[in-house]
Amino acid sequence: MRNIELKARLADLDAARETAGRIATKRLGVQEQVDTYFHCGHGRLKLRQIDGLSAQLVWYARPNEHGPKASDYQLVPVSNPETLKAALAAALGVRGVVRKRREVFLCENVRIHLDEVEGLGTFLEFEAVLGPQVDDAAGHGQLERLVETFALGAGDLLPDSYGDMVG
Repeated sequence: MRNIELKARLADLDAARETAGRIATKRLGVQEQVDTYFHCGHGRLKLRQIDGLSAQLVWYARPNEHGPKASDYQLVPVSNPETLKAALAAALGVRGVVRKRREVFLCENVRIHLDEVEGLGTFLEFEAVLGPQVDDAAGHGQLERLVETFALGAGDLLPDSYGDMVG
Protein backbone atom coordinates (compact mmCIF):
# COMPACT_ATOMS: atom_id res chain seq x y z
CA MET A 1 0.00 0.00 0.00
CA ARG A 2 1.16 3.53 -0.71
CA ASN A 3 0.12 7.08 -0.02
CA ILE A 4 1.48 10.58 -0.38
CA GLU A 5 1.56 12.39 2.94
CA LEU A 6 2.44 15.66 4.55
CA LYS A 7 2.61 16.87 8.16
CA ALA A 8 2.55 20.50 9.30
CA ARG A 9 2.60 22.37 12.59
CA LEU A 10 -0.78 24.01 13.11
CA ALA A 11 -1.14 27.47 14.66
CA ASP A 12 -4.95 27.73 14.54
CA LEU A 13 -6.85 24.48 15.11
CA ASP A 14 -10.28 26.14 14.89
CA ALA A 15 -9.51 27.73 11.50
CA ALA A 16 -8.19 24.39 10.18
CA ARG A 17 -11.32 22.62 11.47
CA GLU A 18 -13.53 25.15 9.65
CA THR A 19 -11.56 24.70 6.41
CA ALA A 20 -11.60 20.90 6.69
CA GLY A 21 -15.34 20.90 7.38
CA ARG A 22 -15.97 23.13 4.36
CA ILE A 23 -14.05 20.98 1.84
CA ALA A 24 -14.63 17.51 3.32
CA THR A 25 -16.68 14.96 1.42
CA LYS A 26 -17.09 13.06 4.71
CA ARG A 27 -16.33 13.57 8.39
CA LEU A 28 -15.19 10.42 10.22
CA GLY A 29 -15.21 11.85 13.75
CA VAL A 30 -12.74 11.97 16.62
CA GLN A 31 -10.35 9.23 17.73
CA GLU A 32 -8.19 8.89 20.82
CA GLN A 33 -5.03 7.11 19.64
CA VAL A 34 -1.95 5.69 21.30
CA ASP A 35 0.95 4.77 19.01
CA THR A 36 3.80 2.74 20.49
CA TYR A 37 6.87 2.97 18.25
CA PHE A 38 9.45 0.18 18.26
CA HIS A 39 13.05 0.15 17.11
CA CYS A 40 13.41 -1.52 13.73
CA GLY A 41 16.12 -1.87 11.11
CA HIS A 42 14.21 -0.37 8.18
CA GLY A 43 11.36 2.13 8.18
CA ARG A 44 9.15 2.64 11.21
CA LEU A 45 7.08 0.15 13.20
CA LYS A 46 4.24 1.10 15.52
CA LEU A 47 1.31 -0.48 17.28
CA ARG A 48 -1.73 1.80 16.96
CA GLN A 49 -4.48 1.48 19.54
CA ILE A 50 -7.66 3.50 19.03
CA ASP A 51 -10.37 3.75 21.68
CA GLY A 52 -13.37 1.75 20.52
CA LEU A 53 -11.66 0.28 17.44
CA SER A 54 -9.40 -2.70 16.81
CA ALA A 55 -5.64 -2.21 17.03
CA GLN A 56 -3.23 -2.33 14.07
CA LEU A 57 0.43 -3.03 13.65
CA VAL A 58 1.72 -0.47 11.14
CA TRP A 59 5.02 -0.67 9.30
CA TYR A 60 5.92 2.19 6.98
CA ALA A 61 8.88 3.62 5.11
CA ARG A 62 9.14 7.19 3.92
CA PRO A 63 11.86 9.80 3.66
CA ASN A 64 12.20 12.57 6.25
CA GLU A 65 11.53 15.49 3.90
CA HIS A 66 9.52 18.68 4.20
CA GLY A 67 6.43 18.73 2.00
CA PRO A 68 4.54 15.91 0.27
CA LYS A 69 6.36 12.56 0.26
CA ALA A 70 5.60 8.96 -0.65
CA SER A 71 4.99 6.46 2.14
CA ASP A 72 4.88 2.70 1.59
CA TYR A 73 3.08 0.86 4.38
CA GLN A 74 1.59 -2.39 5.62
CA LEU A 75 -1.29 -2.73 8.08
CA VAL A 76 -1.88 -5.84 10.19
CA PRO A 77 -5.03 -6.17 12.34
CA VAL A 78 -4.19 -7.07 15.94
CA SER A 79 -6.62 -8.92 18.20
CA ASN A 80 -4.43 -8.92 21.33
CA PRO A 81 -2.52 -5.62 21.34
CA GLU A 82 -1.17 -5.74 24.89
CA THR A 83 0.45 -9.15 24.36
CA LEU A 84 1.90 -8.08 21.02
CA LYS A 85 3.17 -4.83 22.55
CA ALA A 86 4.95 -6.77 25.30
CA ALA A 87 6.54 -9.17 22.78
CA LEU A 88 7.71 -6.38 20.46
CA ALA A 89 9.02 -4.34 23.40
CA ALA A 90 11.03 -7.34 24.61
CA ALA A 91 12.37 -8.16 21.14
CA LEU A 92 12.94 -4.69 19.67
CA GLY A 93 12.65 -2.12 22.45
CA VAL A 94 10.22 0.79 22.63
CA ARG A 95 11.37 3.90 20.79
CA GLY A 96 8.57 6.16 22.06
CA VAL A 97 4.86 6.49 22.78
CA VAL A 98 2.60 9.08 21.14
CA ARG A 99 -0.82 9.93 22.54
CA LYS A 100 -3.12 12.05 20.43
CA ARG A 101 -6.65 13.22 19.81
CA ARG A 102 -7.32 13.03 16.07
CA GLU A 103 -10.20 14.49 14.09
CA VAL A 104 -10.54 12.75 10.73
CA PHE A 105 -12.04 14.22 7.56
CA LEU A 106 -12.07 12.85 4.02
CA CYS A 107 -11.72 15.01 0.93
CA GLU A 108 -12.24 12.43 -1.82
CA ASN A 109 -9.28 10.01 -1.39
CA VAL A 110 -7.34 12.31 0.96
CA ARG A 111 -7.51 11.83 4.72
CA ILE A 112 -7.21 15.10 6.63
CA HIS A 113 -6.12 14.71 10.24
CA LEU A 114 -6.30 17.46 12.85
CA ASP A 115 -4.08 16.20 15.66
CA GLU A 116 -3.61 17.36 19.23
CA VAL A 117 -0.49 15.47 20.32
CA GLU A 118 0.34 15.19 24.00
CA GLY A 119 3.52 17.11 24.76
CA LEU A 120 4.04 18.27 21.15
CA GLY A 121 1.14 20.57 20.20
CA THR A 122 -1.31 20.71 17.29
CA PHE A 123 -0.70 19.44 13.78
CA LEU A 124 -2.34 18.98 10.40
CA GLU A 125 -1.69 15.85 8.35
CA PHE A 126 -2.75 14.95 4.82
CA GLU A 127 -2.65 11.41 3.40
CA ALA A 128 -3.57 10.93 -0.25
CA VAL A 129 -4.40 7.24 -0.60
CA LEU A 130 -3.11 5.96 -3.94
CA GLY A 131 -4.69 3.34 -6.16
CA PRO A 132 -5.68 2.63 -9.76
CA GLN A 133 -7.34 6.05 -10.15
CA VAL A 134 -4.72 8.10 -8.24
CA ASP A 135 -0.98 7.77 -8.89
CA ASP A 136 1.99 9.45 -7.14
CA ALA A 137 1.82 12.56 -9.33
CA ALA A 138 -1.90 13.04 -8.72
CA GLY A 139 -1.43 12.52 -4.96
CA HIS A 140 1.35 15.13 -4.88
CA GLY A 141 -0.90 17.54 -6.77
CA GLN A 142 -3.78 17.00 -4.35
CA LEU A 143 -1.57 17.74 -1.35
CA GLU A 144 -0.03 20.81 -2.97
CA ARG A 145 -3.54 22.20 -3.52
CA LEU A 146 -4.45 21.45 0.11
CA VAL A 147 -1.32 23.26 1.32
CA GLU A 148 -2.68 26.34 -0.50
CA THR A 149 -6.24 25.81 0.76
CA PHE A 150 -5.04 25.62 4.38
CA ALA A 151 -2.57 28.54 3.82
CA LEU A 152 0.43 26.56 5.07
CA GLY A 153 3.84 28.14 4.74
CA ALA A 154 7.11 26.34 4.04
CA GLY A 155 8.11 26.86 7.68
CA ASP A 156 5.01 24.95 8.86
CA LEU A 157 5.92 21.73 7.01
CA LEU A 158 7.62 18.99 9.03
CA PRO A 159 9.85 16.14 7.87
CA ASP A 160 9.49 13.81 10.87
CA SER A 161 6.92 11.46 12.34
CA TYR A 162 5.49 12.02 15.81
CA GLY A 163 7.56 9.01 16.88
CA ASP A 164 10.72 10.88 15.82
CA MET A 165 9.61 13.95 17.74
CA VAL A 166 9.06 12.11 21.03
CA GLY A 167 11.85 9.52 20.64
